[in-house]
This record gives sequence, C-alpha cells and structure tokens, in this order.
Amino acid sequence: MAGVEAVSITSNRRFPRHAHDNYGIGLFDRGAHRSWSSFGDVESGAGDIVTVNPEEMHDGVPLANAPRSWRMIYFERSIIDGHIGEEAPRPLEFARPVLRDPSLRAQLDAVFSLLVSQGREALAVEEAIARLLLTVRDHHGAGGAPARGRAPAARRARQLIDDEPAAMISLSTLADAEGVSRFQLIRAFAKEVGVTPYAYQMQRRVRLARRRIAEGLALADAAAAAGFADQSHMTRAFVRQLGVTPARYREAVGASPAGRRNIVQDV
Repeated sequence: MAGVEAVSITSNRRFPRHAHDNYGIGLFDRGAHRSWSSFGDVESGAGDIVTVNPEEMHDGVPLANAPRSWRMIYFERSIIDGHIGEEAPRPLEFARPVLRDPSLRAQLDAVFSLLVSQGREALAVEEAIARLLLTVRDHHGAGGAPARGRAPAARRARQLIDDEPAAMISLSTLADAEGVSRFQLIRAFAKEVGVTPYAYQMQRRVRLARRRIAEGLALADAAAAAGFADQSHMTRAFVRQLGVTPARYREAVGASPAGRRNIVQDV
C-alpha cells in the first residue's frame, strides 16, 4: 500500500536521538528498552504499543544491553489525512509514546498479519488500517495539539536545515538567522529540538538519502545528493539512525510489492 512502510527489527543497538517524517505505531515483541521523549524517559517492553509523531525526537537504549524485537508501521501524513482528515478538524497526534491496550494490540497485530500474508489485497489492508487509525484517534489521540518538541527558539535555524539538508551551512549562518550567538544557538537548539544542529542535519540527510534510494538512485549517487562526503559516510549515519545499511534497505525496497516495503534486519 503506497504510503505505508512496515519494519521489523531485532537489535541491541543504541539509537541516538532522531525523528521521522511520518507517523509510526508498532508492537514491542521481546526484550525492553528505554527512550527519551518529551514526557521524560519512558520504558517499553514485550506487549507494549509504541508510537511516534512526525518530527518527534526520541532515542532507544536496550535494557541490560540485551537484544529487543519490535515491529513498526510508518504512515505518510497523506494516509492519516485521507483516513481521518474528513472527520477530524485538527491533525492526529499520538498522546503517549507507550500505550498499554490489549484490544489495540490485537488490532495492530492483525494489521501486521495482513501486510505479510495479504499485502496485495488492497481492500483488506486499507480497511484494517482505517479501522486501526480511527481506534487510535478515538482512544489514544491528543486532540490534534501542536506536535511536541517544536519551539520558536530554533525555528528559523531548523527551517534552514530542513530546506536544504544537503547544503554546507555554517553555525554562524544558523545563529545569525536566530539573532543569537553561536553558543546560544547550540544551547537553544539542543534544548528545544533535542539534538544539536549538526546532529539534526545528519538526520535530515539520512532521511533524504533514504528517499533517493527508494526512488532507485545508486548508493553513491544518493550519498552525494544527500550531502555526505562519500558512500561510507552515508552508511555509517544510516546504520546509526535506522539500524539497517543502505544496501539492505535498497534490497528490501526492490524486493517488495510496489508501494509497500518490508525490512527485516537482525543487527
């Protein structure tokens, strides 16, 4: 289904603070980890539902350094708008990063089963996803409140990076955009966004490279288009943020039905 991406990961990797373009909701199947969020540190383990809003900063640290397994479904914003936009005057926002709802878990697990076994049955998949999103909206939505993690203190600097993530941009340029010193900019950006300007730029470059790879660009060309020094630089950043290599991601995209990508990665 176009605009839907299913990901399954088993890993003991520590993921740094990062954000996604899209909405995400998934199941924690095994193990446990701790995540930083706007609510503070939260823990999730087997049986929990985990969520993330677009541009919401978070990280992930395995407890006891033991592998944990989880499955996620990421939805482009157009999917959310298409399913609930006509009925909801304000955008959807997941209320909490960790949910404990056996009924919703069963519904989400059923969606995963459909994606795996009946991915080509468009009506069945779309109907199940629509019902899932409506359940989330009715029982676990935050009423469309402004997305957490955004703040005016770093808005202009952040926008400069968002507009051209591949561009070479100086700290002075970002600070001048906010009308503050370089040190003030670093402190304000990290406080309001959750990471430093450079870390945020790396995240945006990984997301840009990911899109270019999905569009069919060669890995070296994707690295150049996203502003990385070379393919190795892109690979290191890609794995650090996503837990999967660019080559493995390209393989998964190419092996899946059009518009639907499944990645299974043990790292």
